[in-house]
Amino acid sequence: MTTVLIADDQPMQRFGFRMLLESQDDMTVVGEAANGTEAIRLVDRHHPDVVLMDIRMPGLDGIEATRRIVATGARTRILIVTTFDLDEYAYDGLRAGASGFLVKDAQPEELLAGIRAVASGDAVVAPSLTRRLLDAYIHHLPASPTADPHPEDPRLAALTDREREILTVIGQGWTNTEIAERLHLAESTVKTHVGRILAKTGARDRVQAVILAYDTQLVTPA
Repeated sequence: MTTVLIADDQPMQRFGFRMLLESQDDMTVVGEAANGTEAIRLVDRHHPDVVLMDIRMPGLDGIEATRRIVATGARTRILIVTTFDLDEYAYDGLRAGASGFLVKDAQPEELLAGIRAVASGDAVVAPSLTRRLLDAYIHHLPASPTADPHPEDPRLAALTDREREILTVIGQGWTNTEIAERLHLAESTVKTHVGRILAKTGARDRVQAVILAYDTQLVTPA
């Protein structure tokens, strides 16, 4: 059973999420929060598997709430649910440690699949948001003092050449299937490599691996 906390300042939005989630045999809602402060308190009380986190809420917003929840080392994963006009804030969520992003007009099955993916330790970003989120993120990166595309970052030191190559294409948005096809690897081998990359670099999930690829300039803005 996947336990979910809903954090959104709109009562009708919370109601809609609750109705959808409680229609599933493998999900249950353990609480609702109208702002970030309440979300943090309820995470500490209920230890949910996933928090559906809105970005804009009164008082403490969803980004800061995400940052504080992740900083505690809690096993709770954060799935931020945003709208198109809030894309400029989404890169902050990546930094804060969110495991995924979906738009509020996503199909119900997309939201449910996203929750299951995040709960299992994977990461999910709505396809329609992927490019926009990365664009928003890289536009806030500081200018690099070097043109070297592979700076000696300690987080990369333990990676093999193949793992570095796979981290690079993860940063470019390739899926496991695409990596397997283009690099002529079995998909199970790709999954093994991805798991090792996350373990060696300390990246929380695939979303954080994308950030790492940009931070270390394995991938640079086009």
